[in-house]
Amino acid sequence: MSRGVSIIVMGLLSFLFGASSSSQPNPARANPADAGRGLRQLALSTPAAKMGATPTAEFPHVYGVLMDWPIGEQIATVFASSTGAASLYTTSTFGIIGGEGHQTVRAAAMRFVRAADGFYDSATPTAEFPYPGAGRVRFYLLTFEGVRVIDTDLATIEDQTSRYFAFFDLGQAVLTELRLVTERP
Repeated sequence: MSRGVSIIVMGLLSFLFGASSSSQPNPARANPADAGRGLRQLALSTPAAKMGATPTAEFPHVYGVLMDWPIGEQIATVFASSTGAASLYTTSTFGIIGGEGHQTVRAAAMRFVRAADGFYDSATPTAEFPYPGAGRVRFYLLTFEGVRVIDTDLATIEDQTSRYFAFFDLGQAVLTELRLVTERP
């Protein structure tokens, strides 16, 4: 893992588990599986302005996407932003954070977010962020006006009949690029 990625990971984990408030969990007792859930919740609940995101000609409505889908008993979440930031969060203890340090990851993340703009009108505004049910895929679009959601059937994506098939593939491309950069020596 590069030094920049390590710093980001330590900073985010410190933010999530290291606050001095007595209501925060003790880092020694924190469940490692909660880190991915916490980062996902942070991405979904932080307003665009607080993230420093503003509309541009390239990204007029959407500045980030989270794609949740079941893998066995776990849920995987691919996060991508218009700046090229990309991560994988899971409901297990595995995750990848900080992919924006790699050009291939940045490009894949930006393609995914750019494509999300085309689904802006078909997504429903939401203030709740549950994981998808069994056999479902959920896309959360982080927009400048709040979060919007698309919930669809995984089987129709797998058999390539869903209108979201190509969109799902763009999310998978982000995951592939994250995997490739973590496999490099």
